Amino acid sequence: MNSWWRSGVVYQIYPKSFYDTNNDGIGDIRGIIEKLDYLELLGVEALWLCPIYESPQIDNGYDISDYRKIHSMFGSNEDLEELIKKAHKRNMKIIMDLVLNHTSDQHIWFIESKRSKDNPYRDCYFWKDGKKGKEPTNWGSYFGGSAWTYDDNTGQYYLHFFAKEQPDINWENVKVRQEIWDVMRYWMDRGVDGWRVDSISSISKYLEFADYEDTSEYSIGKYHVNGPKLHTYIKEMNEEVLSKYDCMTVGEASGSTTEDGILFTDPKRKELDMIFTFEHMTIDSNFNSEKGRYELIPLDLRKLKEIMFKWQIDLEGQGWNALYWENHDQARIISRWGNDKEYRIECAKMYATVLHMMKGTPYIYQGEEIGMTNCDFKLDEFDDIGIKNAYKELVIEKKLMDKEEFLDAANIIVRDHSRTPMQWDENINGGFTDGTPWIKLNPRYKEINVKKALEDSGSIFYHYQKLIKLRKEKDIIVHGSFHPILERDEQIFSYMRIYDDERLLVVANFFDKKVWFIKPEEIKENQGEILISNYKDSPASINKITLRPYEAIVYKL
Repeated sequence: MNSWWRSGVVYQIYPKSFYDTNNDGIGDIRGIIEKLDYLELLGVEALWLCPIYESPQIDNGYDISDYRKIHSMFGSNEDLEELIKKAHKRNMKIIMDLVLNHTSDQHIWFIESKRSKDNPYRDCYFWKDGKKGKEPTNWGSYFGGSAWTYDDNTGQYYLHFFAKEQPDINWENVKVRQEIWDVMRYWMDRGVDGWRVDSISSISKYLEFADYEDTSEYSIGKYHVNGPKLHTYIKEMNEEVLSKYDCMTVGEASGSTTEDGILFTDPKRKELDMIFTFEHMTIDSNFNSEKGRYELIPLDLRKLKEIMFKWQIDLEGQGWNALYWENHDQARIISRWGNDKEYRIECAKMYATVLHMMKGTPYIYQGEEIGMTNCDFKLDEFDDIGIKNAYKELVIEKKLMDKEEFLDAANIIVRDHSRTPMQWDENINGGFTDGTPWIKLNPRYKEINVKKALEDSGSIFYHYQKLIKLRKEKDIIVHGSFHPILERDEQIFSYMRIYDDERLLVVANFFDKKVWFIKPEEIKENQGEILISNYKDSPASINKITLRPYEAIVYKL
């Protein structure tokens, strides 16, 4: 099989917010088709589309009611097939998002499952009797509250790790798995080139249904991920479907260690190509607090490097990393950890450089390549069900935070910031639509947009374009081993890549204060050739560098 994804870069599209062609305020498939030339200019190898299937949109499409039908607000099945063909003509792949941990409660399986305890579809989901007048277990939902909801009709509870409208699928049922394989074949036979599999680490359940031992009312932890048959199911998926196609797979695998990462991605095991991990994106919240992710703590660069370096080193020669800062579930990185005002351009280029020079497949989230920022929402402007549930729990019910404190945290970390409309130009609604956008438009669109980026040869866009081009030209970036430098430094992110007799040195100032980079003893050269930098006059000498705010330099030694 062709491993194009090792040297390629994937661009993630949130279709609802990408480009609207019928002026209903919602992005659509024809909007993606119209912007293929732009994506080709950027140089990406593949487009990952967030879910566009039939859905009640309780969780913005991650609650699927019909896996074989495109939601009418995005277009039609024929529109998707046209997108696939036109992307392929430009040598770009199409990666679809597949939600396999749960369905919508409007899926025909669940509608039937609710009818009676002896319905043929009952065993497609998890139904349990209550315990001592309460839920079957103290398992919590990722969106707050219990992971169980009571059904009056049959007098039992059903399991949902996410919203109550997203009941978890029972993978123990062989007919369920066979239907999933058929869905995958259906789309791949129509040209889909691979899958991003949502919540893959949660598909196998701990059937003992034991309580968590802590005293929390509803807990989240070991019983939510890495169940006993997880890898058995994925191996079956590979054998039945994936091995029959030239495709790419990436699984969303929360709760995974590097040991788990190897189990998922070691080619000899024939499971997935790579996984998304969450470890590096959780270090700015105090999850030991009752406030959880809404109690923010300062970024500890040493901790960030420890996590990212560990994934690089531990997977070396055994697995493959998926590299990202932003996606549809994360806020904009330059607003979250960086400086999106005085140093927005330098900051955005620094994050890009650090990530794209590492070993693995880089992912660019729409708008990241032009330096889009967080939006500064008011409380009633948020759309996400997760934040609405969190506000109800933390502010109204438990009174752990006041409204202002909650809003301050939300405007740094929550995922609606990544879902604001793509900013194409300085015209009304940022060129996204002539209608009313489904979610708030970032007011900085006149300053930050694609049109301005393409007109400026020094823009963030062209920095990304150059990074993508370097990856295609330099085998060392794809295949070279990874060697960390200055692991305990509190301000500098630095590492080397080595491939045969080639060496690259990456040096980056992660903050907005100047800092000295003192050449480590293992580097004998006094200067190097600069492959890319986010300042025009970075020094060729590497003996002692004064790194300016967010300065990032890649040297060929």
